[in-house]
Amino acid sequence: MAATMPRSFLQAIAKDEAVAPPLRVVQIEGLAVLKIIKHCKEFAPTLVTGQLLGLDVGSVLEVTNCFPFPVRDDDEEIEAEGANYQLEMMRCLREVNVDNNTVGWYQSTVLGSYQTVELIETFMNYQENIKRCVCIIYDPSKADLGVLALKALKLSDSFMELYRGGNFTGEKLREKNFSWMDIFEEIPIKVSNSALVSAFMTELETDTPVSQGDYDRLHSSTTPFLENNMEFLIKCMDDLSMEQQKFQYYYRNLSRQQAQQQAWLQKRRSENMSRKSAGEEPLPEEDPSNPIFKPIPEPSRLESFLITNQVSNFCGQINGVAGQNFSRLYLTKALHEN
Repeated sequence: MAATMPRSFLQAIAKDEAVAPPLRVVQIEGLAVLKIIKHCKEFAPTLVTGQLLGLDVGSVLEVTNCFPFPVRDDDEEIEAEGANYQLEMMRCLREVNVDNNTVGWYQSTVLGSYQTVELIETFMNYQENIKRCVCIIYDPSKADLGVLALKALKLSDSFMELYRGGNFTGEKLREKNFSWMDIFEEIPIKVSNSALVSAFMTELETDTPVSQGDYDRLHSSTTPFLENNMEFLIKCMDDLSMEQQKFQYYYRNLSRQQAQQQAWLQKRRSENMSRKSAGEEPLPEEDPSNPIFKPIPEPSRLESFLITNQVSNFCGQINGVAGQNFSRLYLTKALHEN
């Protein structure tokens, strides 16, 4: 039997990358979760970001640590200082034997309004150096409702292909069967702790069966939360209406141009018939130098897709909170009757 040739290290790495399984879960350490929550709540309502550190192990992306970014500014010198700060933090973590592999970043949000072009551009910049990265979104405004609003996102492969091509026309989207729901993919989050931390948390648990989070979830006054969601929803609907007006203006111009082209073509054909009867050479029926034959660029549908994502998110939050309020009211009514 012929002996198999041993594979080199580079060959093994190349094969492992070629058959890398899809990302199934983001496993994040409890310490990293606490750091994210602390950073976002301290600066709320200002939006903040930070670096995620960990390991990419098969279908699991492990987030073992994180550190915050300085507050951004438009000044170029301050941006350069922020880049130096990140490099210095990575060096310090490496010296104390802490995972310093970048696996993404985290950022805070207000009522889930994170679907922006800036988020997509940041994802694409990370994708140039990191094959698989995630963004963890935390919403401090939901903490008052007793909700741990953590969400791990990544861009879908089909969207990244479209974004690199820069073609978000209606024809291209219909060809790819792409909709606004296909931009982001939400990855399940699993919070893990070491055995020592779990034992310590067990010691800290009180004998009372009810925690403060349980009381927060029974709080029935959610009017400010609903009002803010409605304000954001109205603003998004106005933005979506503006995007629709752009497309209406485009289609009006396109119809006008097509009518001008048909009129010009009929005139040219009648002129060619006269020239042909006179024994002259006919003129071409296409004139690229004529402005009416210059194609009108179609507006990108990316912005309208992102706004539709935000509208869906706000509607889902309003629906969820309203349903929970009805449940609390029915519970309170039953308690009063008893």
